[in-house]
Amino acid sequence: MSTLDNSVKAIELRELWRRYKSDGDKRARERLVVAYSPLVKYVAGRTAAGLPPHVEEADLISYGLDGLVSAIERFDLDREIKFETYAITRIKGAIIDELRSLDWVPRSVRARTREIERAHAKLEHKLQRTPTDEELAAELGISGQDLQDALIAISHSSIVALDELWSVSDSSGDQVSLMDTIEDPGAPDPAKALDVGDLKDRIADSIARLPEREKLVIALYYYENLTLREIGEVLGVTESRVSQLHTKAVLRLRSGMQGDGFEED
Repeated sequence: MSTLDNSVKAIELRELWRRYKSDGDKRARERLVVAYSPLVKYVAGRTAAGLPPHVEEADLISYGLDGLVSAIERFDLDREIKFETYAITRIKGAIIDELRSLDWVPRSVRARTREIERAHAKLEHKLQRTPTDEELAAELGISGQDLQDALIAISHSSIVALDELWSVSDSSGDQVSLMDTIEDPGAPDPAKALDVGDLKDRIADSIARLPEREKLVIALYYYENLTLREIGEVLGVTESRVSQLHTKAVLRLRSGMQGDGFEED
């Protein structure tokens, strides 16, 4: 698409936003949904890559559309943030919420996830460093291969991944994304800004403590938006191996975020 075409499209979108937000034009809202619908397919595709084959991408797109509509309705044009950034967070949230409501993850996988998180937190507290796979397997009383198999099973259910770490509760108790905590510049809330800043610092510290390969996977996946297959090509390993590295990184981060309150049994 040429620069001229992009400029024309930007002008059209601004007019649609004006008509919807100022005049309540429902037709303008429908056209905004159509214009931004590629975001839903993008998010659904990335989410589907980490799910079992029986989860249809078409269903994820359907769930994500609800998130897009919600994003359009709630977006404040005066915010110093791009709509696309805000919408992607909302779309992810809608997909995750629907998958959670379906409760498609086996209880055994949920239980194993909690066991690994607790074992990792305990060893990290005891050793004052990141435990190796061998140490983690020994703590769990399973073989190294069983640990790897468990990580693969967990990777198929870890749809929330880092997004869950970046969520907080509002006054109503509902979960909202970190994006929702960004205030209007004209109405700052220092207390909330401090809380969000502390959360960001804790996550950054936890990422810094990851082993180098896991840190690289996190950077390529969440910051460079590469797929697991593309990351595998960069690292020279299989997509399955990248999935294991990603899962271990997320579990380490979760246990690290909970580590402040960990007490040894």
